[in-house]
Amino acid sequence: MSSTAKQSVRSYQNYINGKFVSSATGETFAVYDPSTEEVIAQVAAGGAADVDSAVKAARAAFDTGDWGKTSAQDRGRILFKLAEKIRANAAMLSELECRNTGKPLVEAEYDIADAATCFEYYGGLANKVMGQTMPVPANGLSFTLKEPMGVAGQIIPWNYPLVMAAWKLGPAIAAGCTIVLKPAEQTPCTMMEAARWFEEAGLPPGVVNIVNGMGETAGAALVAHPGVDKIAFTGSAAVGKIIVKSAADTLKRVTLELGGKSPNIFFAEADWEAAVDGALFGVFINQGEVCSAGSRILVEKKIYSKFVEAMTEKAKKIKLGPPMDRETKMGPLVSREQYDRVTSYLELGKKEARVASGGGRPKEFAKGYYVQPTIFCDVNNNARIAREEIFGPVATVIPFENEAEAIRIANDTPYGLAAAVWTRDIFKAFRVVKAVRAGIVWINHMQPTYVEAPWGGYKQSGFGRELGPWGLEEYLETKQVFVNLDETPIGWY
Repeated sequence: MSSTAKQSVRSYQNYINGKFVSSATGETFAVYDPSTEEVIAQVAAGGAADVDSAVKAARAAFDTGDWGKTSAQDRGRILFKLAEKIRANAAMLSELECRNTGKPLVEAEYDIADAATCFEYYGGLANKVMGQTMPVPANGLSFTLKEPMGVAGQIIPWNYPLVMAAWKLGPAIAAGCTIVLKPAEQTPCTMMEAARWFEEAGLPPGVVNIVNGMGETAGAALVAHPGVDKIAFTGSAAVGKIIVKSAADTLKRVTLELGGKSPNIFFAEADWEAAVDGALFGVFINQGEVCSAGSRILVEKKIYSKFVEAMTEKAKKIKLGPPMDRETKMGPLVSREQYDRVTSYLELGKKEARVASGGGRPKEFAKGYYVQPTIFCDVNNNARIAREEIFGPVATVIPFENEAEAIRIANDTPYGLAAAVWTRDIFKAFRVVKAVRAGIVWINHMQPTYVEAPWGGYKQSGFGRELGPWGLEEYLETKQVFVNLDETPIGWY
């Protein structure tokens, strides 16, 4: 983009039945650049009427349209074409994602590449959906068919806008579902740019529909709509609970990827430099706006003081700056609302623990929702900053005496999304892996995420899985078929 284009205010409508349309009310809402607090887009504010139109389009495309006749191979080709368009427009999408979310440009580039990779993965998986045959005690054949679930409602979070949309769109399209997708109201821009390529990629009208709007209006209407068969949501546990209650009225299938308060566990024998870097990366990547952030850093007492000191020194070198600067390691938080939330936890943390580093707003920024990378040490696991998801660059460092205590503290949380353990003792590593109640556990690493592997949590971190064949399975129904091969009459009367 040119410098002039960077300052222009974009305009986005909803995308329903293959066309870009204004909202039923004609209302719009503003989208901001969190580094400058300037408006970068005006977006159609959808509501219940728009959701109803989108669901009807998706329902018709699924029930009576040509989509049901589209082969799995052709659905895969559509996904490959979408991936090609994303890669061809990666520079534009990365810059727009950067400006819309506040994340550093380098991270945005990784995200856009990951979105393309996700579409490619499910493009390859689309024609590999297989049923099973079962031996039964009869002269007959029993087998299963895998069929698309129907109309899927998908609600996307604001922290990884395009890649999280790809995580949901990819398997749903591969399975043969139709979709109504609601982007996060804070970060809809890259998804709406990608929608421009749907027709060119071969998606028939009504197969993928996008309704922008607030969670309380568009999101709630999507969850409650009787024409929707399944809801996939990524976001907070509080909203997840509301979705489950609403979806129960129509017995929708639901998959939820919710919050976390992930333990990042460091034993004395861990590789020192890798461990310190892993502690910082695990909690400060993407400004800490990560559901799997290793925000509870558990450190063995033998190395505790030295570890906190090393973390503190390195944290001071993390460069905060404009997201478009390639040297920037942390940009601003996504919105004023999130900034206020995180800074309220900073004030709370100062009453509950000791500040080792950060703790406020960096003075060098007159505008933008910037927060210093903050480390609280000597934290009790019962403190609110150790129990509640902050979703910002805030680390709580907790000492532990031995392996048993580390496991106890790790599991003492309502969440169970992710965890990590750092040690050179492979036996200890696997004991901890088996003992920790989390859906994802890393050994000597924090945050690697691959489309081939399942993603999801235990406890209040949700249920269901995304990515890999597990993600595809969430959009499929299993139908049992029995073929009688015995010509003898049943003779029941």
